[in-house]
Amino acid sequence: GQRRTSSVVLAAADVAKVARGIIESGIPIAGDLRPIETLSLKSRLEGNVEQVLVREGDRVVAGAPLARYEAIDFESALRSAEADATSARTAAQTAQWNYDQSKDLFKVGAIAERDLRATEQTAAAAKAQQAAADSRLRAAQSLTRDTRIVAPVRGTIQFRRVQAGEHVLRGAELFTLVRSEILELTASLPARRANDVLPGQPVRFLADGKAFTGKVARVSPTIDPASRSITAYVQIPNPNGELKGNTFSSGQIIAQTLSNVLVVPQPAVRTGQDGKAFIYRIMGGELEQAPVTLGAVDEARGLVEVKDGLQE
Repeated sequence: GQRRTSSVVLAAADVAKVARGIIESGIPIAGDLRPIETLSLKSRLEGNVEQVLVREGDRVVAGAPLARYEAIDFESALRSAEADATSARTAAQTAQWNYDQSKDLFKVGAIAERDLRATEQTAAAAKAQQAAADSRLRAAQSLTRDTRIVAPVRGTIQFRRVQAGEHVLRGAELFTLVRSEILELTASLPARRANDVLPGQPVRFLADGKAFTGKVARVSPTIDPASRSITAYVQIPNPNGELKGNTFSSGQIIAQTLSNVLVVPQPAVRTGQDGKAFIYRIMGGELEQAPVTLGAVDEARGLVEVKDGLQE
């Protein structure tokens, strides 16, 4: 008969409807989402850079031109190597023809063995000269190709370290290219959860205030003896570059999915002075505390399973 009063200030989550839903419980993780790969593109030759075709932040596809060297000297060396290779090939073919003819003549006794051996040695020397000329040609072709710097994979230019007109040495870093179409988070998990994580498990992320879905790509086969933890590598698709590399993210590896259970928003759960959980509910237009027994927690979506104490 005594009217109950309360000075509790209710938030929207506190007056949500109790309903049945899905709970995805799992292992919390957090960390930076890093690009799947970072490539350092270095110069394979020494020369003058004629043109730089990209800027920092540009997205490029595999094979896209990034820069060009002054190629006059290299192209001249290539033409010379091509001419030498053609001449050596012709000489080797001629020497081989002479040797073949000498073998036929020797069989019928038309020439001496000494003459046969001479044509054989000439053919062998011509073949060696052709091999050397072909090797020089391949080297010239490689150098000429190296005057055009192209993207080896699809990605984004993170750093450009060269300018047009600059003279660079062999091995100098020209560009840093990052592959961010997939981002990866390295998560350390307690050793006791080692058997709860397998490649392919789904992962729910929150990053930049948005929800994303990824998966466990691989799991370390050993436990770190110092920290007693295992490492799981979690990947999230990022084909449109919506997320930037090194964005902080939190989420959970889904270890268990429960369907058709009573769920309430996590902020609606309160803890009394006795340490027991309760939820405010409205009964007959009045506010009261309802002790509840909780189950699984869905950290990613902010939901809690209520096993007892409330009805749908």
